[in-house]
Order: sequence, then structure tokens, then C-alpha cells
Amino acid sequence: MADLSSTFLGITSPNPFWLASAPPTDKAYNVNRAFEAGWGGAVWKTLGEDPPIVNVSGPRYSALHSNERRVIGFNNIELITDRPLQTNLDEMRQIKKDWPDRALVASVMLPMNEAAWAKYLPMIEETGIDAFELNFGCPHGMSERGMGAAVGQVPEYIQMASEWAKKAASVPVIVKLTPNVTNILPPAKAALDGGADAVSLINTINSIMRVDYDSLTMYPATDGMGTHGGYCGEAVKPIALNMVAEIARTKETRSIPVSGIGGITDWRDAIDFLALGATNVQVCTAAMVYGFKIIDDLVDGLSNFLDDKQLTLDALIGKAVPSVTDWQYLNLNYVEKAVIDQELCIQCGRCHVVCEDTSHQAITHMVNGKRHFEVIDAECVGCNLCVSVCPVDSCITMRQLTEGTDPRTGEPISDVKANWTTHPNNPMRKTD
Repeated sequence: MADLSSTFLGITSPNPFWLASAPPTDKAYNVNRAFEAGWGGAVWKTLGEDPPIVNVSGPRYSALHSNERRVIGFNNIELITDRPLQTNLDEMRQIKKDWPDRALVASVMLPMNEAAWAKYLPMIEETGIDAFELNFGCPHGMSERGMGAAVGQVPEYIQMASEWAKKAASVPVIVKLTPNVTNILPPAKAALDGGADAVSLINTINSIMRVDYDSLTMYPATDGMGTHGGYCGEAVKPIALNMVAEIARTKETRSIPVSGIGGITDWRDAIDFLALGATNVQVCTAAMVYGFKIIDDLVDGLSNFLDDKQLTLDALIGKAVPSVTDWQYLNLNYVEKAVIDQELCIQCGRCHVVCEDTSHQAITHMVNGKRHFEVIDAECVGCNLCVSVCPVDSCITMRQLTEGTDPRTGEPISDVKANWTTHPNNPMRKTD
């Protein structure tokens, strides 16, 4: 089995899988069970000032389900810890004593004044934690402490609070970024400029799940009223991956280590984050749906993958980053066509329907009077929609044309790369 020992900011753990700051990490009982199950670390549920905030006693979660009732996302309105600060500190101290080989990080949310950071961070650090994670992403930060996403959307505030934290703490400082921005790079750069040692992302996305179809009021509701929450789960993973990759591939931010968060449900998801630049990953929703023992699948799957590819964990990190670019640099001379494996085809017709109605009319449904689905190369633009909707794995694949002529354009296939920056149709093309 591949060695999954992980080092992040000098913090060692037996594997790169940490529990994210959330309900699963809000007390010693939970964290102890997680470490017994095999998790490499945990980020303690966000601490704040005393007196603690008060959570509602009505519904805190709503779920987005697939047609098979599989949970693919949660909407969560739970706030930061509602337990006294000293209770949390006592439990954190004991957990770190009992599990010295596991990473224990304290998530914190404090008001936007330096005195609060100077007061509370040394108090929390005394428990023996390995690092701080500054919560600049909680959707309800204004309600809680005038912080959270309200700060995470303003780079100047991120830099300011990061500087305060670095001044008050002697352990590494991680900044947890909100996805509720149009561009993740300014917040990441602000964290870096403020002296933060790393960033973690993404936090939850502001969301409302649905309405109650009988009363036509928001659902779920507390005494007839509801509020937006934080959206999480596998449905947010593509958003998270894009933001992680943007930080990893951008010159101004690529130096800052990243802890990847957002919809990690199995080992393949972890590979996606690690290959796109994350050094470790944090998990929450999957644990809330399946329990702590999913760590077995995560560890075994990642280990087997590394063995199969003859890679080390360090070699996997960032492996895919060089393959990420902007659209304008994609090779316009590259040509692919879809191919349907007739032996695997179950004749469902989904490929034809979507192509006929919403794409390029490039798939037959009748040939010589018989039901038959086949790609028409002269119409196929290589969009991959048919591959995406086909219910049979590997029934429809893409093949590259490397010689001859593209039946659709009539243009000869060229091995010379060309992109939009120099294309004659681009009015802003680069010229010598």
C-alpha cells in the first residue's frame, strides 16, 4: 500500500484526509470517534467569543436529492459553536493529548477588531492545536460576529484579519475562503499579503433549497420563516475545483499551499483536488451522509490508485495544474468525433434526442428502415454531449482525427497548433 503520510504546513498526519470544520467536529466525542475510524486530522467547529451564539431548535438542514433519494447536497443554517468557549478548549486540549499524531486545527471567527484576535488566539493556541483556520466564509457571519462571508468578500478585510492573526499566533494560519465572489484570486492574494500560511477552500455557497409546495413558503422554515444557508456536497465540487486550480496556476498565488474542500465523497474526488493543486483535503458532507467509516474507502482508494500509477502522494499534488489554461489558448486545429459502440448500445436513443433537439443533429435514429444510432461525422462538432448523457459506460467515446480532412468543415487535419489569439476571425488577434 502506498504511503499516505501527509505534511501540510509542517503538520504531519497519517493521511491527507481531514474533517472540515462543521457539525461533525463540534465536540470531543465526535472527533475521538473520527480519529478512531482513521481520519488524519480535524478542523474543530468554529470558535467565537463568549457568550456563545444561539442556534435555532428547528430545521437546520435541507437536502438536494437525486431521483434515487441519494443526497447530493445540503443546505445548512447552523451557526458556529453554540457551546461555551472553555468547554471547547478543554476538549480540544484532551483530544490533542490523546491523539498527538493527528492534525488538530482550530477554526475561529472573531470580530473585526485587533483586540479580539490578540485576546482569544493565544488562549486557543494554549490547547496544543497545530494551526488556526480563519473562517472568512460562513454565510451567516454578519449575524454571528460581523464576520464570515461578509469579510471573505472584501480582500482588504481578509488581509487585515490575517495580519492580526499572524501577530497573535505562533502556529500556522490558514484562511478559509468563501466562494461567494466572482473571482477567487483577490481574496487569495489578500490572504497571502496578510501573511497567511495557507488557504482552504471552498466554504459553503449561499443558497435556498426550495419552497414548500403546499404553503408556497420557504422550506425548511422555523416558525414559518426561513433564511439562506450554506450549500455543500458533491454538487459544489466543480466550483471548488475551478477555484483551487485558479489559485494553483496563477503566478501571484501559486506559492500559497491549499487545503481543498467541497464535495469530496470518494477517493476519486480527492484525486481531483490533489492533482489540481491541493496539498490535502477536508471532508464534511460525505461524513454527515455516510458516517466516519467512509475514511476506509478514501484511504484504500487513494492508496490503490497511487500504487497503480506508481506515484507518491507528493508527486500527485499539482500533477494536473499545467493542463489548465484559458479558452483562448485551446488548440483550434484539434478535431474529435464521437463514436458509438454498437455492441454496447442498448438502443435507448438518448444520444439522438439530445443531439437532435439541443445540439448538432449528428446522430441517426433510423438507418435503412431500422432503429439505429450512429454518429454522422459531417455534422459532429465533438461537443461530447452524447457521451455525457449516455447511460452505458464507454458505449460512446471520442476519437481524435489525425489525418485527412474534417468531414464537417472540409478543412485538412493539421498537426500545427493554432488558437484564438492568432485566428483570422478574431478582430483582436495578435499579429507580428
